[in-house]
Amino acid sequence: MSEIKLSIRGLTITKGERRVLDIEALDVYQSETLVVLGPNGSGKTTLLQLIALLERPDAGEILVDGERVDTDTLGWRRRMALVFQEPLLLDTSVERNVRSGLSIRGVPRTERSNRVHDWLGRFGISDLANRSARTLSGGEAQRTSIARALVLEPELLLLDEPFAALDTPTKQALIDDFERGVAQAGTTTILVTHDRGEALRLGHRVAVLIEGRVRQIGSAAEVFGTPVDEEVAEFVGVETIVRGELERVEDGLASVKVGSRKIWAATLDDSTTDVLVCVRPEDVVLSPAGDPGSPSSARNHLDAVVKRVVLSGAYVRVELDAGFPLVALITTPAREELGVEPGAAVAAAFKATAVHLIPVSR
Repeated sequence: MSEIKLSIRGLTITKGERRVLDIEALDVYQSETLVVLGPNGSGKTTLLQLIALLERPDAGEILVDGERVDTDTLGWRRRMALVFQEPLLLDTSVERNVRSGLSIRGVPRTERSNRVHDWLGRFGISDLANRSARTLSGGEAQRTSIARALVLEPELLLLDEPFAALDTPTKQALIDDFERGVAQAGTTTILVTHDRGEALRLGHRVAVLIEGRVRQIGSAAEVFGTPVDEEVAEFVGVETIVRGELERVEDGLASVKVGSRKIWAATLDDSTTDVLVCVRPEDVVLSPAGDPGSPSSARNHLDAVVKRVVLSGAYVRVELDAGFPLVALITTPAREELGVEPGAAVAAAFKATAVHLIPVSR
């Protein structure tokens, strides 16, 4: 693991009677992208404002390279850059917008020109250099805003929902360039978002922030695959969350009674018998009713009845009664091939390793 770049300890802030943030400890490592993922109102923006010293906490400290940053406010702000959801560009050309921070910081003219030319190119806006910021599309404006931040070569880049206002094709193209640019520059980055796809794509680590507290932090695979509690599971996209009773462990697998059925899961490292059974919808495979062998690698095979079908972008969300509520995510062609409609009988299968168990206290 790299050296710690930024540390938060005991950080709290209350607004009115509401505790907006209460973070006991959070570290950000050199050159990593930490995605802070959480619902609206979870305190994500407030966290960035505190790090940027735009607000003051009630208690706690923020350290960069082991030194408290609130002792030199101006000095710290010169070491970081902040990008908002709205680009907030100056009423001038794209080139002058990207150059503006370098001019303020007294970077020599030749170096300014080289760095501006470089970052305009990296974000594909070189041909817009002389365009007025007022004439830019949303995607072009945000490309300009991010280039303006990265041209400063900040020690820490803070981004507050920078892709939220963009349509999907524009967002994906910008994320491609952003990911490449940050990696090439080795910039330590904190990105806050409520978008799970952005977290999976961009985060070296993901911190889930709910009601002002960091509820879980780890790699995207850890957070999305093994959520620590029901609220985190729901937020990271686990749609099947049902109560179960651990019966026995056999051959490294746990037998769990769920409703009227028994399923197999990876062994739970806990003596608790009451559990929450979590299955992600994309891990459930549907096949024709009475077909127990597909897929052959799955340990769990259940007869099920389709209760509801909901279109979800390019996919179809299928709500099932499998002796307990179960949700699957399939493609439109698969739906047509299987005849998935309310009332249809199907077979549902998922691997034991796709089942995550969360201990529940009585």
